[in-house]
Amino acid sequence: MRRIKLTVAYEGTDYCGWQVQPNGTSVQSVLDRALSTWLGEEIRTIGASRTDAGVHALGNVAVFDTEARMPGEKFAYALNTRLPEDIRIQESAEVPSEFHPRFTKTIKTYEYKILNRRFPDPLRRRDSFFWYGSLDLEKMKEAALCIEGTHDFRSFAAAGGNTFENGGSTVRTVYKTELWNENDMIHFRITGNGFLYNMVRIIAGTLLEVGKGNLKPQDIPAIIEARDRSKAGPTARACGLTLLGIRYPEWE
Repeated sequence: MRRIKLTVAYEGTDYCGWQVQPNGTSVQSVLDRALSTWLGEEIRTIGASRTDAGVHALGNVAVFDTEARMPGEKFAYALNTRLPEDIRIQESAEVPSEFHPRFTKTIKTYEYKILNRRFPDPLRRRDSFFWYGSLDLEKMKEAALCIEGTHDFRSFAAAGGNTFENGGSTVRTVYKTELWNENDMIHFRITGNGFLYNMVRIIAGTLLEVGKGNLKPQDIPAIIEARDRSKAGPTARACGLTLLGIRYPEWE
């Protein structure tokens, strides 16, 4: 039995998220069905990040076990011919059987995009959140820097999901935040060792409140310290969020 690692990109608008759901089409279910039909085996992938409905990815990671003898790097080519256009394998490779995409130390990078202009742009509606009002970019940058470091991020975690995994700890380390604009698109990028359920979207929603003037950058440390979800901003819409990539330092 061999273990194959896939780097998976998808446009998540039409899916109920990554994980298999009883009443909806997920990215994982489409991938499992394509693999099982093609290989003639019952394939169940294991995903690294269980992205929510409407969230996109350029570099989610999944593994599966198979008896197939095809070279690891060839799986991507063959599988892409069997997947819908909004799901594409970016890379495939054989990995040791003990490699697990979720129970291995990771470095994850997400990006949230905010389209900030007078009227919506229909061509960008599926991969960004639209906001028509003015936003103070410099204050948003200042607030984003306060997120960096090792903190208890309970204030930025929604109930459910993976919030209380890892022994119930809500402590995570954010290595870096970046916030910049390109014309009318604001990009917020965040890299850390892991994220709680809806954590990135809640941080994005909180930064939006800072940009609007409803919160100040200096409020962020107090919000973190409070460990109270009600103190942070709203959860930003899923459409603006993309999982850019996942690194596994121990395996590189």
